[in-house]
Amino acid sequence: MRERSDDWIRVPVGDEAHRWATRGRCKRVLLVVHNVTAATRLLDVIPLFRDDLRIQLLATCTGSSPFGAGVTALLASVGVPVLPWEQATRIPVDLAISASFGGQLDAIRGKLVVLSHGVGYNKTLAAPDTGHRTPDTGHPVFGLAPEWLLADGAPVADAMVLSHPEQLDRLREACPEAVATAVLGGDPCFDRILAARHHRDRYRRALGVRPGQRLLLLNSTWNPASLFGDGGEEDVLPLLLPRLTEELPLDDYRLAAVLHPNIWHGHGAGQIRLWLDRARRAGLTLVDPLDGWRQALIASDLVLGDFGSVSYYAAALGTPVLLGAAPLDLLGPTSPVADFVRRAPRLDPFAPLLPQIDRLLHGHQPLPGPAELTSSAPGRSAELLRGLFYRLIGTPEPAGRAVLEPLPLPPHEPAPRRAPLRVLTQLLDGAEGPEIALHRYADPRHEPQGPGEGQLAVPEDTLDPGVLALADLILRHGPAHDPRLGTPQAWAAEVLERHPSCTLAAYLTEPDGCTALHRDGTLFRLTAAPAGADPAAHASALLAWLGAGRAVPPGLELAVRTGAGVDRVKVTAVAPGSAGAAPRDGRDGSPPSPR
Repeated sequence: MRERSDDWIRVPVGDEAHRWATRGRCKRVLLVVHNVTAATRLLDVIPLFRDDLRIQLLATCTGSSPFGAGVTALLASVGVPVLPWEQATRIPVDLAISASFGGQLDAIRGKLVVLSHGVGYNKTLAAPDTGHRTPDTGHPVFGLAPEWLLADGAPVADAMVLSHPEQLDRLREACPEAVATAVLGGDPCFDRILAARHHRDRYRRALGVRPGQRLLLLNSTWNPASLFGDGGEEDVLPLLLPRLTEELPLDDYRLAAVLHPNIWHGHGAGQIRLWLDRARRAGLTLVDPLDGWRQALIASDLVLGDFGSVSYYAAALGTPVLLGAAPLDLLGPTSPVADFVRRAPRLDPFAPLLPQIDRLLHGHQPLPGPAELTSSAPGRSAELLRGLFYRLIGTPEPAGRAVLEPLPLPPHEPAPRRAPLRVLTQLLDGAEGPEIALHRYADPRHEPQGPGEGQLAVPEDTLDPGVLALADLILRHGPAHDPRLGTPQAWAAEVLERHPSCTLAAYLTEPDGCTALHRDGTLFRLTAAPAGADPAAHASALLAWLGAGRAVPPGLELAVRTGAGVDRVKVTAVAPGSAGAAPRDGRDGSPPSPR
């Protein structure tokens, strides 16, 4: 071995590793990372080596991907020794596993397995100049052409893992020299999704999806022609984002977005959050691109996506998919994704959104293809891949059953609410008592159309404090006892004193509590069932009830209808009005005088 560089590691590999390594006779398995996207597929298979004291995992990064950001932090979180690429190509390994054909993989000194990332091999990519180029191969399908599969006429990989035999047919046509290396190994990413479907309700609750709500998942792959990109004929995103919250009632639809890791790491997480700031304040949740996207996909009712793998996985699960970007010229013409894109319904970005979504949901019939072609061995990838890995290493498999890591339960992430709400209210005579129907819209640029009286409900911490001067209802979410704000009653009194146009101030203690102070000085407590209800909606219902001149007798219960759900809200007047106005600091908790 040549003289080592200063950044080469010395344990557990290196010229003198035998002196320092506690377990020095392990078989070496090298994880070859190109970018965060490809690394996620390697993370899927790492558990196949659990509990095996004979195996030492190592990792390296080829440095060949333009999306290099995030790789160092990800490898550090994995917690295995990381070798510089130059060192990784100098030491012998028993097995190397990659999830991409990018980089100089032929320089690795050991047997090589290449997994696919995404749903097989579908996208075209400008081929590298390797000497195999012909006039008709300027943009072959990435991973299915000699430009990537061969080095000096021989296959780069000892085993090329395919998830379905249809990929073998295309491989045979594109690069017959590599057919002998093809192995059917299923799709571990999809298997983890399939194994977690029974947790759908938990994932929905984690995302703050309330009963009766539909979860609309925006999804974009990376590419100028993707849904998030600005390189297509129309830049759809700036038109689409504000209309999603303007046209879709927030009690009917919960919004979340899954963006390709190359978008996050290509443009920067801070930039993504800035671009989507208004949408986030209006209720859009950005899903973690590593740990949360599969759970969000399982939880979703419909996907607004493009030609990427996540949208195809959604179709494979039977979830309705509406394509907002679908450039066929970027897909292999005979690939399953191209076939799906040709037949899937398309979004018209200039037409009203709600009718398009209603048609999609009510007329949905799963397209043939995705469910059948995603994997030919659903649920079996752990068994197939572990068997392949150990055969190539030349070591018997461990005795236990091969299993993948179950998807983790995501943290609870209710919809962010910092945007003003336009609320339409209707008082109805329900069969079991008074009923108030609400239609709420987050941060619309125009007054929503529909029957009923209008309100403007504004969170106190909204971005533009000038809107508070116009609010009929001011809201604050928080714990029941926050020393910074004082008691809920004191906070409400201070708010009404500061904002003379506001009629009701409501302090919300989720999941079901609300303390509201009316301008006439009456303090109300609102409690509701079932759990998961939105107390901000209950405050709007109370304001509508009082605005119609209705009384609040003891034991009043209102049926508050939001979307497809109905909450039974008990309204209690706990303190009558007071003559004195509250001081500006609100410390004595007294309400302001009537106006």
